[in-house]
Order: sequence, then structure tokens, then C-alpha cells
Amino acid sequence: MAKLYFYYSAMNAGKTTTLLQSAYNYHERGMRTLILTPALDNRFGEGVVASRIGLKANARRFSRDEDLFALVEADIAARGALNCVFVDEAQFLGKAQVWQISDVVDRLNIPVLAYGLRTDFRGELFEGSRHLLAWADNLEEIKTICHTGRKATMVVRVDEHGRAVTDGPQVEIGGNDRYVSVSRAEFKKISAGDGRIELQQTVLPLGERE
Repeated sequence: MAKLYFYYSAMNAGKTTTLLQSAYNYHERGMRTLILTPALDNRFGEGVVASRIGLKANARRFSRDEDLFALVEADIAARGALNCVFVDEAQFLGKAQVWQISDVVDRLNIPVLAYGLRTDFRGELFEGSRHLLAWADNLEEIKTICHTGRKATMVVRVDEHGRAVTDGPQVEIGGNDRYVSVSRAEFKKISAGDGRIELQQTVLPLGERE
């Protein structure tokens, strides 16, 4: 039986990389998939899902008020049977849309794999994540680490000086270098104004040559 999966993590844990690898595994076996991505996220171009390490794939963009069950049904009618549906940046789903992708599972018997952040820079649940945590059949955490070496479970938004930003809109597309994944203890410390975070390099260093 198909299931609804929610893969959640803090920022930069490799959610999109994992999504793209899973979609590739389906395609290797001759199975058709559909990747959905929020229309508000156009960092990599229209209808493209891309990871930080260079993997990318075409995706179907959807708006905040779009019916995702109807979207999947229309895709099947136009292109044939689907073996799996993937949802990138699933934290941006509305409550109704989470229910709709659960209908894809329950009524069409198609597995849905949703990937997203659990909490925002204030430590509060996103709407989509809250309902995925409540309704998904399987919850899987994709782990990453804080600069302290602890497990990172939260995200802070920082200014150009590495100081925590504690107000502003929940959604701010782009500027990923302003978001840092940290442990709960570090989140409390930085959010209270105690210290700053050095923004980390995004490219793996070359090994030493002999």
C-alpha cells in the first residue's frame, strides 16, 4: 500500500539531494515520477528543483491555492500512470494541500514523498510541516550538525554580521547564506543576542598535496 512520507530537517541537510536521488532511482527502473515545487521558490529558474551540490531536475510548479490532487490527476490523464510523487520545500504547503496529497496516497494508491523544513527561524512550525507531522504515515529526519558539533534541529536567520534576526516575514526566498542550522542550545544562545555565527564555506576544501 502507498504511504505519505515526510522527510524533515534543518537547513542544508541535503533534503533536495535526497529527493533527486530517490527520483533518479525510480527513473533507473523505468518508473515515472512527478516532482512538485512551490511557485514562490524560483531560485534555480522556473520549474527547476536543484540541490546545493549541482543535481537538478524539471518540476511542476504549484501555487498556494492550487488543488494538488487535481493536479496529479491531470498529469496522469495527460502523461500516463505515475509511480511516485515528490514534493520539494513541503513546508510551504497549505493545510488543504497536505490533505490533497494524502488523497493522492489514499485514493490513487501513489506514494508521496514530501521534503521540507520543520521549523522557521523563530523556532515555530511551518503550516505545511505541522500538518505533515500530524498526517504522514512515515516521518523521517534527515540529520545535519551544528557548528558546535551537536545535532542541528533548528534554524537561525542572521544579518551580515552573523547576529540573529528575530523578526520579519516567515518566508524569505533566496539568501540561503543568511540561514544557519544550529542545535537547540545554540539557537537559544544566538537568539538571545549572546554571540554571533561565522558563515560557513560552501565548497569542500581540496585535500593537501604531498
